Amino acid sequence: MKYRWSMAPCDASMARSLAREVGCSLALSRCLLNRGFLDANGAAAFLEPRLRQLGDPDLLPDMAVAVERLIQARDRGERVVLFGDYDVDGVTATALLEEIMSALGWQVSSYLPSRFEEGYGLSLMAAGNCADGLQPRLLLAIDCGSTAVESIAWLNQAGIDVIVLDHHQLGSVLPAPVALVNPRRTDTSEGPGVELCSAGLAFKLAHALVKEGRRMGWAEAAGCDLRWVLDLAALGTVADLVPLRGENRILVAVGLEYLERTRRPGLQALKRVAGTRNPPGVYEVAFQLAPRLNAAGRLESASDALELLLTRDAGKAEALARRLDERNRERQRLERGIADEATMVVRTWFDPARDFVIVEGKAEWHVGVVGIVASRVLREFGRPAIILGGDGDEWRGSGRSIVGFDLASALGECREHLVRHGGHGMAAGLSLRPDQLEPFRRRLNAIAHARLQPADFEPILQLDLELCLAEVNLGLVEELGRLDPIGQGNPAVQVAVRGLNLVGGSRRMGGEAQHARFRVSDGTATAEAVWWNCGNRPIPTGRFDLAVTPQVNTYQGRTSVQLKVLDWQPADSSGSGTAAGVG
Repeated sequence: MKYRWSMAPCDASMARSLAREVGCSLALSRCLLNRGFLDANGAAAFLEPRLRQLGDPDLLPDMAVAVERLIQARDRGERVVLFGDYDVDGVTATALLEEIMSALGWQVSSYLPSRFEEGYGLSLMAAGNCADGLQPRLLLAIDCGSTAVESIAWLNQAGIDVIVLDHHQLGSVLPAPVALVNPRRTDTSEGPGVELCSAGLAFKLAHALVKEGRRMGWAEAAGCDLRWVLDLAALGTVADLVPLRGENRILVAVGLEYLERTRRPGLQALKRVAGTRNPPGVYEVAFQLAPRLNAAGRLESASDALELLLTRDAGKAEALARRLDERNRERQRLERGIADEATMVVRTWFDPARDFVIVEGKAEWHVGVVGIVASRVLREFGRPAIILGGDGDEWRGSGRSIVGFDLASALGECREHLVRHGGHGMAAGLSLRPDQLEPFRRRLNAIAHARLQPADFEPILQLDLELCLAEVNLGLVEELGRLDPIGQGNPAVQVAVRGLNLVGGSRRMGGEAQHARFRVSDGTATAEAVWWNCGNRPIPTGRFDLAVTPQVNTYQGRTSVQLKVLDWQPADSSGSGTAAGVG
């Protein structure tokens, strides 16, 4: 995929001033400005995330009401059921609250719905099965429930109180639980916790319960150290792809430290099975641990993932980790087959002038992997994509979107074609009857045509800096590491290096020759470049510019800078782009 390069504007005076006040290099100062940090206090807090920077959990909507009802349940000895979701965010949030609430004296059980039999979230079927099987007096819906108007009304009629702890978008009609703890209820996008996922919200609720317990003199609360559940908060936050800013950044930065030395036999075993290095980073969580935890709920039941996180039995943990690893391998095989088939089918009818959103489905496609397949279809065609599967009278699907097209909002405008829908602007889920597939596709594309222009589909490569090759050194990479953890909302630093030539040849790598390695020089310095997943794209020739992320590479005891290639273009093809270096 070719990109349109966009260099972040630089106010040299502001960059120098911020660098002086923060005590950092000009390069890091420019990266901070690019991420919206215009003053020294905000920049310093971002560079040194600390738990003490977390806000008061009682600032979240209905948090005080939720705490009051939960304490009432504890005092009465009522059974509380934690009704979670089957993805990593829902499972980690459920595990976190089961662990803390059990330690604080609640009678708690957990219930994870079946993706295949009960569908997404707090469906009527799942609510009924949960009520019949566990007979709760209070149900805490975690990572779901914000649009479950009918299910919550049914539970209320059955004499079961409901608390919702969720971060998904709200519908036009709100449900009526005892408390709806959802930061999206605030009137602005800057409200308390608005970017938290459910694992983060679970940590906030646990904090509020411990705080209130200490105020009330509970012995259990006095000895409760919440830092040891930050490994779960970090796992859920990274896996749910929420922006790593504000409180999310704090939870992940500190949580990764506790993940490194986690006391959980399950996570210790999962790290061994996945070959996760220590200290683990965002990459290891996103691409090694989270997929294995997700595989349980995608193919069967998420109960194995929940049990893995909660067990204290090392032998059971090892067996569960290996089972999850095998399911992940099975998921990968299934996903590749469906993705290849879906891509082939879409190619037969795709018209870029007509199809601003891709919608495709097939009864045989496994609903557990359609979200991953949608991501691959999006990358292949550069369009928002919705992939559906299932059997019988109702198909279920998942969608992934691009910047500028709020998928969850658009689905709300297609409700006449859907049985259910919900999610975020960038990722959403839905179900429909098969005869509504084509009308839904037409309606969704009409909405997309009204909101998008063809230029919106041209991917933009946002560049932070332009440097000469000699400036891309180990000292620079080390200082830019202060921006870690990088991820959604805080991307890796991307640098333009211009006027390069190949030194020697290039070498293809990988089982399908899908990667490439080569050396480059600008006449005064040389460096190694690695281009992952470049496929059959041509290796740079002649005189060229590279867009790269600089990284540290250690091999046989030697440490050097390695350029992770993002894109290349012939030299002088980028217009005026001649920003000065920062060395």
